[in-house]
Amino acid sequence: MLSCDICGETVTSEPDMKAHLLIVHMENEVICPFCKLSGVNYDEMCFHIETAHFEQNELERNLERVNTRQYETSDNTEDNTLQCRMEVNSSIHSACASNHPKISAQSLPKDGTLKHKAFYSENLTESRKFLKSKEKQCDLSKIKGSSYETMYGPPDCPFCGKIEDCNQDMETHVKTKHANLLDTPLEGMDRVQCSKDLELAHQLQQEEDRKRSEESRQEMEEFQKLQRQYGLDNSGGYKQQQLRNMEKEVNRGRMHPSEFHRRKADMMESLAIGIDDGKTKTSGIIEALYRYYQNAATEVRHVWLSAAVDHFQSSFGDRGWGCGYRNFQMLLSSLLQNDAYGDCLKGMSVPCIPKIQSMIEDAWKEGFDPQGASQLNNKLQGTKAWIGACEVYTLLTSLRVKCHIIDFHKSTGPLGTHPRLFEWILNYYSSEREGSPKVVCTAKPPIYLQHQGHSRTVVGIEERKNRTLCLLIFDPGCPSQEMQKLLKQDMEASNLKQLRKFVGNLKHKQYQIVAVEGVLTSEEKVARKQASQVFTAEKIP
Repeated sequence: MLSCDICGETVTSEPDMKAHLLIVHMENEVICPFCKLSGVNYDEMCFHIETAHFEQNELERNLERVNTRQYETSDNTEDNTLQCRMEVNSSIHSACASNHPKISAQSLPKDGTLKHKAFYSENLTESRKFLKSKEKQCDLSKIKGSSYETMYGPPDCPFCGKIEDCNQDMETHVKTKHANLLDTPLEGMDRVQCSKDLELAHQLQQEEDRKRSEESRQEMEEFQKLQRQYGLDNSGGYKQQQLRNMEKEVNRGRMHPSEFHRRKADMMESLAIGIDDGKTKTSGIIEALYRYYQNAATEVRHVWLSAAVDHFQSSFGDRGWGCGYRNFQMLLSSLLQNDAYGDCLKGMSVPCIPKIQSMIEDAWKEGFDPQGASQLNNKLQGTKAWIGACEVYTLLTSLRVKCHIIDFHKSTGPLGTHPRLFEWILNYYSSEREGSPKVVCTAKPPIYLQHQGHSRTVVGIEERKNRTLCLLIFDPGCPSQEMQKLLKQDMEASNLKQLRKFVGNLKHKQYQIVAVEGVLTSEEKVARKQASQVFTAEKIP
């Protein structure tokens, strides 16, 4: 019988001993006794224990010193040690046998010798140290509390320094107060890292939720702002705004109650018949301009004026949103005075704003501009919804008035100016510039001019002696009192300042114009209705 010098295991033959050494002491993994780390060599394991389990290793060394002294005072130490060693060896052998059932002496080299001496030496040392540790733990368990405390005093906690009366109390204290520290370091590190990851993920989620909430709030505020701006906030239409503003004027002492009731009655009558009451209309301005340019304006080389057109000012009922409707009234007032459009506009008068809204809705129902209708929820009456060039085109086309939209979609001059716009309008009003008189009253209708947030009506254009161009524009935001100053016989040049717009005055990013060209046949109207299913405009440039 042969006995293993490392673990005491007995075997029957030398080949079996070689197989035992290979299986148990060479191929067996080096495992950390504290955290079960494996897959490293012995030196790496020692470094791991010294760095990751310094305090626990110190506790083992203290126990080793206690055990050594106890051995010196005990007569039956060898028996206890031998018993502990046999128990440990038995467990190791059983584990190895179960983990390597297929390894035998036949797995050794043919010469029967053991290779990898360095590896063998490392594992031999590790195995001996492991057995020695187990022996000391086994012997320490035999020591009763009284003898330990008598020799070395009451034990103190290696984690917090607390002193207990006996080892059992200290063990209970450590298990209850420092249970988290007894976890294996790798598990503890994983738990801490996991906790940090969860905390970071929670913070990121909270930040993301906060950003989304803020974005949603801003989007809702912007949407509500746009709804209010474009009259889609369900706060009522022309009638409701007119009444509210007149009531404010009464409360401020600017309007007598009797005047309030008189205006309210006039408004209700106008709404009932669908015709504008004319209270904000100023007529005869084109004729007055003709007289002025004949006798003054020496800096002007030529001026072309549109056909007669009335100015309509925004009122209490549409202030802030009705410019598109007022400019349509101006354009229509010119067409109604032109015999060429008498057939398609027969029997019409300048409608009030609610009536214009109703007429646009009728054009939508007829099939014009379905996309524009959808954007405005197919409803204008009872709202303060803005209209623009597309709605004006739709309404005119439904009335068989031939017109088209020109889109000056980007600047064509320095500093964001639009000289091409001015040139187009000049060509529209003047066919032959050379040899024409200074002042020309054309039969051309005015031009609807739209830009972001506002619209106006172009009623003429000046060509200066220095060859610069200047538009003459009616603005619905200009009070009737100011427009009426243009009717005076002694009109001054300063009165024209509100009409004149030079190239440097129009710097919006984009401009659209609606220009009237004549009358449509019934077939042409049907064709344009079909074309309006996908709205297009002529682009310049």
